[in-house]
Amino acid sequence: MESAPLSPPSPEAAPRGLFVSYREDQGRHARMAAFWAVIFFLGFGCRFLHDILIQWPSLRRALGSSPTSTGIRIPVVGVDLTPAFLVSMLIFCAGVLVVHRWQQRPKVADLLIDTEAELLKVSWPKGSEVWNASIVVIVSVVLLGGFLAVADIFLFRLMQYVILGSR
Repeated sequence: MESAPLSPPSPEAAPRGLFVSYREDQGRHARMAAFWAVIFFLGFGCRFLHDILIQWPSLRRALGSSPTSTGIRIPVVGVDLTPAFLVSMLIFCAGVLVVHRWQQRPKVADLLIDTEAELLKVSWPKGSEVWNASIVVIVSVVLLGGFLAVADIFLFRLMQYVILGSR
């Protein structure tokens, strides 16, 4: 039976805490864009959850409220501290942590790093090229739309003449 080595693990192999970054010096822009996109949708979902939760009167009433006081209010954002708000914020904060940990998984991080590396290889068009291509597309759409409108009117009149026998 083999035993574990007696030397301590190298500093690179030792975990550095909850927010360990896998290859943190690579793919920063792709990671940041992916993180904030997912956080945006998470925030949207938590806002939707909050709107659903405040429909119950017990979750709508502010903490510490009484007939004479309005309860606890968060001063900077002007939000009442309600159980619905606490539940949605707890889910949002847990979601942020989960998204961050998910992005640090080697498979996901490598995908984002490779994505950014491929985007750096792309030859992006100049502003004048984009403008000229946009004009070509707009003119093509207008011409095709006009042709389809004329063809539609012609076929409508033809079918009206064939079916009804009159103009």
